[in-house]
Amino acid sequence: MISRWTLYVPLLAFVALIATFGRDLPPYVVIVVSLLLAGAVLAAVHHAEVVAHRVGEPYGSLILAVAVTVIEVALIVTLMVSGGEKAQSLARDTVFAAVMITCNGILGISLLVGALRRKYAVFNPEGTGAAFATVTAIATLSLVLPTFTKSSPGPQFTPAQLAFAAVVSLGLYLLFVAVQTKRHRDYFMPITTAGEVIDAEEHLEPPSSKTALQSLGLLLVALVAVVGLAKGVSPTIESAVAGAGLPQAVVGVVIALLVLLPETIAAVRAAARDRMQTSLNLALGSAMASIGLTIPAIAVAMIWLEGPLTLGLGGTEMVLLVLTVAVGTLTVVPGRANILQGGLHLSLMAVFLFLAASP
Repeated sequence: MISRWTLYVPLLAFVALIATFGRDLPPYVVIVVSLLLAGAVLAAVHHAEVVAHRVGEPYGSLILAVAVTVIEVALIVTLMVSGGEKAQSLARDTVFAAVMITCNGILGISLLVGALRRKYAVFNPEGTGAAFATVTAIATLSLVLPTFTKSSPGPQFTPAQLAFAAVVSLGLYLLFVAVQTKRHRDYFMPITTAGEVIDAEEHLEPPSSKTALQSLGLLLVALVAVVGLAKGVSPTIESAVAGAGLPQAVVGVVIALLVLLPETIAAVRAAARDRMQTSLNLALGSAMASIGLTIPAIAVAMIWLEGPLTLGLGGTEMVLLVLTVAVGTLTVVPGRANILQGGLHLSLMAVFLFLAASP
């Protein structure tokens, strides 16, 4: 059975989205919308965990990662259509923020929670290493190479280069999903501290197919409400950011934090249950899906969108990406991590947020 609040809150949030869509919101409405947004986030986490328990890992974490990313892509394209010239770098800023949040924020806090629960956070280095390598390859191809190509001025791809990058990114993502769910599924299953694979939850009865389908539908409703309401409160956030004298890029970071909040909570709860591999699947899978699905979608959207598309990172962002890759590689190779690794990734996340506010 689905508890009442997890049934009603997504529906109320969706109704609020319809009622407030495209309108200027007074302060008291912004407060109500923010409360519904928070409730929709918590409901999304609940329904994602119900679905994950029914289908098992790694499918459960994959469902949440793809669902969030598909809606995130729709939000990016929508904002690019209406954003004008200032939206030229929106896809780059959003994708880079998602990579930093997932690979440092979600991964770091999950490792910290897992290491505090036990002496070490234990995970499968084969699966985690493969996921991190794929994220690194796609991120470099999509966000670093445009800065160094010579066929077009500025940090941009030519149409042919963008199409090639989109095909390669999508191909790598689909190949990884095939490896994760079929050929080497055991690499992405939770393991005990002794290294034994946990193939199912031993102490809980899986929900029925009917309950899982209901939760899947409510998960999608909640995620649509989260993204839509986040967009609705974004003008208020923009005004606050401008009033504080912060760069416009901070708005994208705030929206990315809101959109990725369901995955963050789900990953932390999995780490608290000693399911560290599930947490890492969520973190790295979200980063991979964010790039592997966003870039192809933007490439298709550029057929009718006007103006150049800025994808290449600047020097500061590239340094942060390289540092994240170096630290992340040293984290995943041993197959276990302590509080130091969690602290390192959270420190990189703090650096990213600080430099976004003070570049």
